[in-house]
Amino acid sequence: MGHSALKSQSTFVPMLVVGILFFIFGFVTWLNGSLIPFLQIVCDLNEFEALFVTFSFYIAYTVMALPMSIILKKTGYRNGMAIGLAIMALGALLHIPAAISANFMFFLVALFVLAAGLTILQTASNPYIVYLGPEESAAMRISIMGLVNKSAGVLVPILFTSLILADMGDVSANTLDGLDEVARNQRVFELSHKLIVPYIVMAIALASLILLVKYTPLPEIEFSDTSTQENTSKTSIFHFPQTVLGAIALFFYVGVEVIAGDTIGLYGTSLGVDNFAGLTSYTMVFMVLGYLIGVSCIPRYISQQKALLGSGIAGCICIFGIVFSSTESTWLAAILWGWSGLPVIPNSITFVALMGLAHALVWPSVWPLALKGLGNYTAQGSALLIMGISGGAILPLLFGKISHEIGDIQYAYFIGLPCYLYILFYALRGHAIKNWGKSVR
Repeated sequence: MGHSALKSQSTFVPMLVVGILFFIFGFVTWLNGSLIPFLQIVCDLNEFEALFVTFSFYIAYTVMALPMSIILKKTGYRNGMAIGLAIMALGALLHIPAAISANFMFFLVALFVLAAGLTILQTASNPYIVYLGPEESAAMRISIMGLVNKSAGVLVPILFTSLILADMGDVSANTLDGLDEVARNQRVFELSHKLIVPYIVMAIALASLILLVKYTPLPEIEFSDTSTQENTSKTSIFHFPQTVLGAIALFFYVGVEVIAGDTIGLYGTSLGVDNFAGLTSYTMVFMVLGYLIGVSCIPRYISQQKALLGSGIAGCICIFGIVFSSTESTWLAAILWGWSGLPVIPNSITFVALMGLAHALVWPSVWPLALKGLGNYTAQGSALLIMGISGGAILPLLFGKISHEIGDIQYAYFIGLPCYLYILFYALRGHAIKNWGKSVR
């Protein structure tokens, strides 16, 4: 695969350190799911405006991925991770003036900076995990990282609710609308200022992790030049179809992943479901279940390609389930987790949560398939794949626009169908295309 630095060394410490970084990815990323309905209230936004939270966060990956890959090439992977953490700490601190002013534009700028730091961190850490061991088990290793990542996603809504909303009583938009102007402004002031301490703590934690990355034995990845006859004429990352098509697959995947995690709260609010801030946890729990399947089954029972194929099919089923199932009946949730005593939710929302299970293995399956054979083009390939994360900026915003225009958030989920169909294409054919205009071989 064109790498050599890590094969002879123990992978435990690198896996542990990068695992901590993946937890941070999850914590920061899936905080948006709780932040969106919160800012919708604090900043008085409609559904379309609220989803600019995801746009400002994920568009940073498109804008910053290639510049960050240049930094990565100059600094090396370990120093690049430290730089990413420093930028993220700055982004966390920028949330403080945003909270004090309750200004939505300030929040968007702070989220963009936070995501810019995440961009270099992701560009460095994902290929790091791919090249820590054998090619055929790369999806399993990324699934382990996904478990850590999505476990953070499960915890975030719970922590957000307990730390931010616990002593605030009813903070719904309807309740605020019933207050006079003075009382409403005071309530918004109290809500917004609740964010200050958590983001200070986040900034301190991120700064502390810089020391962890700098002073633990993380070996550098060294890539040999791609020397096969097939690749001698390739002078750009765009000459590798499996990588370009893989980036498009990740664009659609991250779009539906963010829609599933970040709009479930809005959907729950529209149907009058209580505890809207905690609904993201349902999606994250199913994603964790999907990663457990990846860890236990890849490559022993299923290949990375078969896992991707199953994800595309399951995702299509979920979309039809969301659109055509009941918004009142709760029998599906009662079967799945009613025995646990946890609150059940309508069938249609349950299918949104199940999207997490459906597409959990897309990310870990696409990376090794798309990076295969890149050699010294790996940094560029990683940056291109990271740019696919911009699907999390564009597709949820399009979802919000459709929902706002038709006045029905349920039918807006149809946007996920072509996304899953493309993932099916990549699983069946796209990953095996090695040269543009030539047959799969």
